[in-house]
Amino acid sequence: MRETVSACRAGNGGRYDRAEIAFYGGSFTGMPREEQMALLATAAGLIAEGAAHCIRISARPDDIDEARLDTLAAMGVRTVEIGAQSMDDEVLRRAGRGHSADDVRRAVGLCRAKGFETGLHLMAGLPGESRDSFAASVAEVIRIVPDTVRIHPVLVFRDTELARRYARGQYRPLSLDEAISWCKSALVNFTRAQIPVIRLGLQATDEMDKEGCILAGPWHPAFRSLVEAEIFRDMALELMDRASAGGTERVFRVAPTDLSSFNGPRGRNRSLLESRFGGVSIAALPDPAIPRGALKMQDGLREYGTSITEVTSLV
Repeated sequence: MRETVSACRAGNGGRYDRAEIAFYGGSFTGMPREEQMALLATAAGLIAEGAAHCIRISARPDDIDEARLDTLAAMGVRTVEIGAQSMDDEVLRRAGRGHSADDVRRAVGLCRAKGFETGLHLMAGLPGESRDSFAASVAEVIRIVPDTVRIHPVLVFRDTELARRYARGQYRPLSLDEAISWCKSALVNFTRAQIPVIRLGLQATDEMDKEGCILAGPWHPAFRSLVEAEIFRDMALELMDRASAGGTERVFRVAPTDLSSFNGPRGRNRSLLESRFGGVSIAALPDPAIPRGALKMQDGLREYGTSITEVTSLV
């Protein structure tokens, strides 16, 4: 752990003064207590030395209770991310999760009462899950109001129960296009509810890069970029439809960090716009004055604007 923290600090060039030590990959509070305390003690020592600011962990909702949370708070943990995965009890049952939606609600309530920042993890495309049931889970998470959300489309990894179901034809993962569409709606709704989605798609690992590790599913190393590109494509189409018929050029302006999302992978969005509105050239300019998630367009006569929180086609 010390080597990892030192390497991260050396690699960030001093850009981050509130670094966190994060324990992911399983249910931290479900490990034997001795292992938890050994890890937390080392992390707490690094915090005392000024090498990190605080600790965050991930945990199953049924591995959270008052006693565990008191221990975490005493050792410097400030954020608890809860693996909800779904808020549909039938989906949770078919996925073999072993907990209920009520367990998630209870865990969030306990974390909030103890003063923790709380995140929720959702999966898209679990066994038995439809687009409607996923959307209902998103709506229920919004009602719970966590501080953050992560969304992971389901992948089929080798040597798992899901891989065996897949081999028997008992499970069909989402296609990449389906996963993008489901997660696009979720990202828009969370954004409108002012709940940050801090990750879309799984973080790539060396294990995942090994041949045969991922058997099926909507894997893409830049999944969030694909989702955001579709959102900006829809926003641009709506503005183009609203514009006057005159003129041969449309000039779009976006926040600098959104320019690649507007253009789309390999400029696909711009090509689509120019193809659909034949004879009209498309220009895109970065504009620091425009907030993230917003889009403005000039057609030579008027300026039109929209954003993720406004555009009607994304409802």
